[in-house]
Amino acid sequence: MELKKGHWIGVGIGILIIIISLIFMNTRFFFFIIGVGFLSLAAPFVIAIIRETTVAAEKEDMFLEFSRNLVESVKAGTPISKSIINVKNKPYGVLSENIKKLANQISLGVPLGAALQTFSRDVKNKTISRALTLIGQAERSGGEIGGILESVTEAVSTADKLKKERKAAISTLVVQGYIIFLVFIVIILVLQFQILPMIVGIVPSGTSLGIGGLGGSGAPIDEEEIANSFLYLLLIQGAFSGLTIGKLSEGNIKPGIKHSFVLMLMAFLISAGANVIFGG
Repeated sequence: MELKKGHWIGVGIGILIIIISLIFMNTRFFFFIIGVGFLSLAAPFVIAIIRETTVAAEKEDMFLEFSRNLVESVKAGTPISKSIINVKNKPYGVLSENIKKLANQISLGVPLGAALQTFSRDVKNKTISRALTLIGQAERSGGEIGGILESVTEAVSTADKLKKERKAAISTLVVQGYIIFLVFIVIILVLQFQILPMIVGIVPSGTSLGIGGLGGSGAPIDEEEIANSFLYLLLIQGAFSGLTIGKLSEGNIKPGIKHSFVLMLMAFLISAGANVIFGG
């Protein structure tokens, strides 16, 4: 991932917040502030991943539209090279500049195969690269390019349709995943602020809780340490739940990073905020 200005700004803000948090080191606000700092550090990179995933989906949609326009032109009797030049000024969103570059290269006499390879390298999308490889091979072999183009378009369209159908079918599970995680947060908070104080309250003064039960030889209960342990538990649960949601909904762990970030942010804000409000 190429670091851009937005990444450096996020890193700078995050480091600044972490430094400021040192002022509150011996207060109950310290953990909350330093957590905000680390989240600020991670946010620009998560946003970049989300944008990259969105752009990749848009590229596939626009390439499908581009392929359909080529099929119509080629079937009308226009050579594929001339067809690419003819459709270059149509709106193709994120692919517009790449398609114009492809058409300009062909106009300058660059062989179609070489121009398609350059197009593939610039786009950086596996689905599009496979389709372009098939088109290039068909053009070199001198086959019926119109029929091959139509087959490639149908294959890309089918893959896109299956991907969207899978995402729609699994959307209910995604919502359920978020609801289950919220319920988990509530259970942890009830345990921390209701159940745990009751257990501590029945321990005789001057005693500690050992592994074996009341009156053991273990160290006295440190409520702050337990609260932090609960927060670590929520953050770990949120990270892996998000990755699972991404894998189920889109078939790839990478899109799950955005779900992990949202769940971890939710867990941190709710848990740390509750500790600031209800903590002693």
